[in-house]
Amino acid sequence: MARTRFINDRGLTARMTLVMFLLGALFVALVVVLMYAGGRYGGSRLALVIGLAGLGVAWWQWYNSDKLALRAMRAVDVTPEQAPELHGMIDRLCALADMPKPRVAIAYTDMPNAFATGRSPSHSAVCVTTGILDRLTAEELEGVLAHELSHVAHRDVLVMTLAASAGIAAGLLTRGAQYGMLFGGGGGRRDNNNNSGPPFWLIALVVSLVVYAVSFFLTRLLSRYRELCADRSGAFLTQKPGALASALTKISGDVASIPTKDLREVQSMNAFFITPAISGMGLRTLTSTHPSLEQRLEQLARVSAELGKPMDGGFSAPGFGR
Repeated sequence: MARTRFINDRGLTARMTLVMFLLGALFVALVVVLMYAGGRYGGSRLALVIGLAGLGVAWWQWYNSDKLALRAMRAVDVTPEQAPELHGMIDRLCALADMPKPRVAIAYTDMPNAFATGRSPSHSAVCVTTGILDRLTAEELEGVLAHELSHVAHRDVLVMTLAASAGIAAGLLTRGAQYGMLFGGGGGRRDNNNNSGPPFWLIALVVSLVVYAVSFFLTRLLSRYRELCADRSGAFLTQKPGALASALTKISGDVASIPTKDLREVQSMNAFFITPAISGMGLRTLTSTHPSLEQRLEQLARVSAELGKPMDGGFSAPGFGR
């Protein structure tokens, strides 16, 4: 983690290290299995190409993470002259946290949300939507921005971007294997010793599906913890946990009223949003990138108790103040 005034979270550091180690090991295992299978069927070169392509995807995602995320939201950078209040708020928070100021962007959509992206604190961006600017008070917006700056300071945005690369590489391989064209057709093959076995494309499909499934759940578990960490870190920085609690309540309630079509268009960004673009309950909430609103409010209530300040969002968090 970069040296800032955001509180350090060893649990987050340990989880990020573990996730990167496990995903790296999975990726190596994927390449090794495919090279072994390819050696039997004459496709070892193809397996090596797949491995190099995966590394290429990871590097490209890492280097262009800020541009890709902003482009996905059709966001544009804004200058201090175009958004003086927003820039002023981020200037104050960065000075308070003793960290470099990121680029500031606005996405012109009615969906209330915000996210941070970038490969390092000095190459990062914080984006807010016009929907969130229209709905939140100054204190609530400050709480949201402190949450996003915490992601940048802890570098968990970078880890999430790289972790997603393993799933992307496995997903591309799965799609190629489904067609069977890249791996020599659909029939069983025989190796140099004339031993029969499953076709190469089937082995690639099974292994890549396992890698994709494991990477999916590992990134979800990390994402949920990092959101709780950012809530806590941001609340301690601003000393106003109630403002962030109020903002989360407003955003979660208003997201539910956004048309499903609009939510579907931005769901690829869910892991980076302060609240996920999901309406209703179901399987999507079970595999959500974020903890429940109740969990987040309970944690903020504990932060408020630690600071000796009342929750000032006009409500009592679940399990507290009753």
